[in-house]
Amino acid sequence: MTTTIASTSLDSAKPLNLLDMDREGLEAYFAEIGEKSFRASQVMQWIHQKGVCDVQQMTNLSQSLRDQLEQNTVIQFPQVDVDATSKDGTRKWLLKLEDGNRIETVYIPEDDRGTLCVSSQVGCALDCSFCSTGRQGFNRNLSTAEIISQVWLATRLIDEEKKPGRKVTNVVLMGMGEPLLNFDNVVRAVRIMMDDFAYGLSKRRVTISTAGVVPAMDRLGDMLDVRLAVSLHAANDALRNSLVPLNNKYPLKELMAACRRFIDKQNSRTRITFEYVLLDGVNDSDDDARELIKLVKGIPTLMNLIPFNPFESSGYKTSSNNRVNRFFKILADAGITTVIRRTRGDDIDAACGQLAGKIEDKSRRHRKFEEPRIGMTL
Repeated sequence: MTTTIASTSLDSAKPLNLLDMDREGLEAYFAEIGEKSFRASQVMQWIHQKGVCDVQQMTNLSQSLRDQLEQNTVIQFPQVDVDATSKDGTRKWLLKLEDGNRIETVYIPEDDRGTLCVSSQVGCALDCSFCSTGRQGFNRNLSTAEIISQVWLATRLIDEEKKPGRKVTNVVLMGMGEPLLNFDNVVRAVRIMMDDFAYGLSKRRVTISTAGVVPAMDRLGDMLDVRLAVSLHAANDALRNSLVPLNNKYPLKELMAACRRFIDKQNSRTRITFEYVLLDGVNDSDDDARELIKLVKGIPTLMNLIPFNPFESSGYKTSSNNRVNRFFKILADAGITTVIRRTRGDDIDAACGQLAGKIEDKSRRHRKFEEPRIGMTL
């Protein structure tokens, strides 16, 4: 089957994009047009499991319903603008949206899994100082359709490789954007990912990352049983305020309390993944490690140490291997489950913190990094 990839509709006056709805939304839609609720699961299977985008090919629907869907709905996707594969097997797509903005999606193959890193915003509404995405500024939230389209496209494009062991088994919302600032669309997309009539991913295979939007963390714990990753990067407020400005609004005491509440709402095997980018001479000392141990005490923890991935004019340097290993040892010796994330896809700018896309920055944040500074050599 040949699928035509079209841009996602953003205009509410245009036909309804069926990708914008989870099963509950589809059931409500079919009830509204006088159809049985089980039509929702049938349509989800056609779209997400069989990859069918032509409603006329959905043969277990009546002809009259197919005609009605063809007239009133669409199944549309972003365009694949760039498709690049790293020497280590990582694959990155630059996806063009209808409004001309572009987002990035990354597939990371490992021995026991294939992880898809999905974007949730065009740019990022936050301004973390070590992140290339944040430097690009912010335009808007992605729709549910634009989020789940990344999974749909990657699943099919990876399958087309016909390479043993390469498939999407895990999804992490760690791409461009702060997922919890696009709460409703992210939750709806995750429900599609986890639906047995769509991708059927278990709660252990879907991770939502946040820089610490505390109220949304509480809402998430009430609504979904998924894995949570917290972008920590510092163990005291003074340093974290400079690295992650959101900390000024939700300081570490509040953030750690929210992590504990999230754990309490989940099953007993749940733990928080803390992401910690190691910056040379900034947050990678022995004292930083010991302070980190105290901060997460009592929280079931997986500590993910991430060597900094440089980008132009970042102002930061990557910690040495010796420093990374020393930091790891201090945490591990304290009984904290700790891993060092291996840098993947850096030759195609697909590594952590390098995703930038191409966006129209409504925040005008990017301008402050383009203006010449006194003493700077241009």
